[in-house]
Amino acid sequence: MVQATPLLLVLFLALGAQGLAVKKCKLTGHWRNDLGSNMTISEVKENGDFTGKYLTAVAVSPLKIVESPLLGSQQLPYRSQPTFGFTVHWNFSDSISVFTGQCFVDEVGKEVLKTMWLLRLHSKQLADDWKAT
Repeated sequence: MVQATPLLLVLFLALGAQGLAVKKCKLTGHWRNDLGSNMTISEVKENGDFTGKYLTAVAVSPLKIVESPLLGSQQLPYRSQPTFGFTVHWNFSDSISVFTGQCFVDEVGKEVLKTMWLLRLHSKQLADDWKAT
């Protein structure tokens, strides 16, 4: 039994190491936030650029909410939990939003995006600039 101990330890380390492998968070795919908005990110190119579509579930526009294009970039070199940013040009209003964030893999292996954003409304005059962002 004493001689089997090193063998069991090596076997445990070999099998256990697979569970410790770094899981990568990939931006490509379909995402849904806690407010019901949907985003689809197409392929992330070699230079980190990507495109996609965003359909917001929250808006104060009187117009019909429609899917809007997004254009973004991911941090290079590729990391397991990359930072990224993207811009959405809203097709139903005179506004643009910018998002910045990071893609995480949680303790159960689920990919999660954490972002912050700014919305810029069109302002008709300089005096109204203060309330446009």
